[in-house]
Amino acid sequence: MTDEYDFDTRAIRAGSVQSQFNEHSEALFLTSSFKFKNAAQAAARFANEEPGPVYSRFSNPTVGIFTDRLASLEGGEACVATASGMSAILTTVMGLLKAGDHILCSAGVFGATVQLFGGILSRFGLETTFVEGTSVEAWQAAVKPNTRMLFLETPSNPLMEVFDIAALKAVAQRAGAYLVVDNALCTPALQRPLEFGADLVVHSATKYIEGQGRVLGGTIVGSKALVMDQIAPVLRTAGPSLSPFNAWVLFKGLETLRLRMDAHSRNALELAQWLEKHPRVERVYYPGLPSHPQHALAMKQQRAGGAVLSFDVKGGREAAWRVIDNTRLISITANLGDTRTTITHPATTTHGRISPEARAAAGIGEGLIRVAVGLESVEDIKRDLQRGLD
Repeated sequence: MTDEYDFDTRAIRAGSVQSQFNEHSEALFLTSSFKFKNAAQAAARFANEEPGPVYSRFSNPTVGIFTDRLASLEGGEACVATASGMSAILTTVMGLLKAGDHILCSAGVFGATVQLFGGILSRFGLETTFVEGTSVEAWQAAVKPNTRMLFLETPSNPLMEVFDIAALKAVAQRAGAYLVVDNALCTPALQRPLEFGADLVVHSATKYIEGQGRVLGGTIVGSKALVMDQIAPVLRTAGPSLSPFNAWVLFKGLETLRLRMDAHSRNALELAQWLEKHPRVERVYYPGLPSHPQHALAMKQQRAGGAVLSFDVKGGREAAWRVIDNTRLISITANLGDTRTTITHPATTTHGRISPEARAAAGIGEGLIRVAVGLESVEDIKRDLQRGLD
């Protein structure tokens, strides 16, 4: 489906195909393999000379309708899906980089991303520099002759830093590097990084694309040259594949994506404004607040502030844990992207396995609490947090 249709229409209609039964709701193809008419067709499919499914590790119709729809919503030419958001990042790196290459990564990314770049990939000859802050000059200063990728989350998790995608694209171009943006917190309903110059967009589809905390998934969106020629072969051979069932759930989640993200953002903004006035709160991190240092940039790149916010409470870890432990409605879990509000202490959960020095460099203190604001009554969410703040 082309861009002649609006986002909301494509979120419901793009990618849809029907079987011979002409079903109205898209079918779920739970099969590992597919039959061919004859040996010649099998040979043509395996050689990529004829389109069509071969084996569900890399070509399944249900996964295909999901990736087609998400590519349309992100404004990309192609998309592949993986088993999780982290496998999407790994597959991207394996498809584009080699031993001896250098990665620039924002310091304030998800803890598992820090471990992947700084730990696991370093064993295979890939070097990573973590750039502190959002300053474009800091990124430019960190570029090396062998820099081949700039990787960032915007907004970042958990401090909601917002990065100038267009400016960092210029840095990447000068270095001869790829710019990869993790868009999991905004989704294409609020932000489309490809429009600002990103080469690739990755998602933990587990989060807001799915929207109800049911299944895992990851995606990589971009040009056909990058996605299909360089990244898809890694997916085909290494097999970090998305299951057809998960793809079907994610596909249906896209139908309500805009509605959910708008509602999440309204609740989050109201909660952030309330927290900012609370005497027990030192600071609130939310791009939708005028007090956010990159508020103007966020409103340029994003339709709204998003669903996730963080805040520092006075009293460090003891006070933060007291707020968390006194909740009765909010779910204490490190996941986000759910219709249900979730709360976590990043320093001991999502970022607990990275070094104290790395946490300090990223600005993740002991008093920091992250809340992924759900779709419940925002007044009930306030009352639940008030109990611990009091």
